[in-house]
Amino acid sequence: MKKIICFIFLLLTTPAISAEFSLSTFTVDVTIPLGHRCMGVLPTKSKSVADPLYAHGFVLTGGKKPIVLCALDWCEIRNGAFEQWRNALAKAARTSPQHVFVTALHQHDAPVVDLDAQQLLDKVGLLNELYQVDWHEKTLQRVAQAVKDSLELAHPVTHYGTSEVKVERIASNRRVVQANGSITYSRGSRSGGNQYFADAPEGDIDPFLKTITFFNQDKALLQLHHYATHPMSYYGQGVVSADFVGLARARLQRENQSIRQIFVPGCGGDVTAGKYNDGSNDHREQLISRLYTAMAAASKNTTRHKLTNVSFRNTQLSLPFHPGDHLTRKQLSEELANVELTTEKRILAAMGLASRNRVEANQPLDFPCIDLGHAQIALFPGETFIGYQLIAQEYAPEQFIMCVAYGDAWTGYLPTDATFDENFTDTWLWVGKGSENKIRDAIKKVIRK
Repeated sequence: MKKIICFIFLLLTTPAISAEFSLSTFTVDVTIPLGHRCMGVLPTKSKSVADPLYAHGFVLTGGKKPIVLCALDWCEIRNGAFEQWRNALAKAARTSPQHVFVTALHQHDAPVVDLDAQQLLDKVGLLNELYQVDWHEKTLQRVAQAVKDSLELAHPVTHYGTSEVKVERIASNRRVVQANGSITYSRGSRSGGNQYFADAPEGDIDPFLKTITFFNQDKALLQLHHYATHPMSYYGQGVVSADFVGLARARLQRENQSIRQIFVPGCGGDVTAGKYNDGSNDHREQLISRLYTAMAAASKNTTRHKLTNVSFRNTQLSLPFHPGDHLTRKQLSEELANVELTTEKRILAAMGLASRNRVEANQPLDFPCIDLGHAQIALFPGETFIGYQLIAQEYAPEQFIMCVAYGDAWTGYLPTDATFDENFTDTWLWVGKGSENKIRDAIKKVIRK
C-alpha cells in the first residue's frame, strides 16, 4: 500500500514534460481530374496522370501563433483563391491568415487557380474553364481537414539544422546574349536542343540548394528543401506530373518514410533548366538525379541549432500594375467578351483584369518572414526573378535565408528594374517597373541582418 501511495505522490509532484515547440506534418493528394486545364492556358487538358500531385506541409507551434507552410504541386494560386487557401488553413490551425505560407511549385502540367478570374469567366459563359471550382473547393476542404487532424499527431521540436549544397547542371537564366549582342529572354525550359542556348553561360542563378531540418532531439522529423528554378523538363501534352522536382522529392521520401520531405521553390521566375534540358525523357531523368543527389547530400550534412525562439514579421507590399496598352481595362474587357478569340486568350484577359481590379482596389500583398534564429524563411509573391533572391542574400550575407517564391501569383513574372530596362515583356506579366524599390523596402522590414 505504501508503494502505491508513494507512486501516486510522485505522479502528482513531478512536473509534466511538455515541449516548448511542436511540429505536425500533412500530405494530401491534390491531383487534378482528367479533362482539367493545365497551367491555366494550355490548350491540351489533362488526359492521363504520370505521377500524382501533392500538397505537403507542416504546422509549427510555440511562437505567438502557429505557423503553417503548405507547398502544392500546382502551377499558381492567385488572388481570391490564395485568400481562400490562407483563410481555410488558418482556421484549421487556429492561427491568422498572415501566418499561413502557401506556395505553388509551378509545374506546368498542373492547375492555376484564381477565384476572381474564374468569376469573370463565369459572366461570359466560360464556367470551369480556368479551373473546376467544385473540385477545388473539395480539395481545399480535404487539405484543411488534414491540417486540423495533424495537430493531434504533433511531435516536440527541440532543434533545427541548416545545410547548403551546390546543385550541378540544372539551373540557367533565361537571359542570353545573342551573337549580334542583343539580349533575349527566350531560353525556356526545353532549350537544350538549341546549341547556342546550350553553350551559353548559365547566367545569374543561385546554384545552392538550402535545407532546414527539424529535430526532436536526435530524431529528424522533417526536411524542407529550397532551390530556385522552373521545375519543368517537358509539359503541355496533357500528362499530369509533379515533374523533376516532385519526382526527386519522392525518391528521397521513399528512402525514409519517417522523415517528411518538402520542396519549396526559390525565386526562379527567370531561371529554367533550359541549358541542360532538351525535353527528352533522358534529360528528365538526369534532372531528377541531380536534384535528388543535392537533396540527399544536404540531408546528411546539417549544422544543428537549439530551437529557442520562433519569430514572425510581416509587412504589406503594394506593386504597380503594368502600364502597357494591351493591359488597359478597356482592352482586357473587350478580349474577355470576344467570342471569336480562343478560350486561352480570354482566360489570360480574365487573369489580367482580376489582377488590375486588385491593384485598383488597393489590396496589398502580405510579405511575411519566419525567423528561427539562425535561419529565416521569407515568402515572395508570384514568379519572382532570381535577382530578388540575390538582393536578399546581399542584404543579409551572414544569414541563412530561404526566399520562397510563388506565394500569391497575381503578379505573374516579377522582374527587376534592370530586366525591365532590357525590354523584357511577356503575356504572363502584370506588374510594372518600380516594383524593385518596393520589394527592397519589404526585404529590409522583414529580413533580419
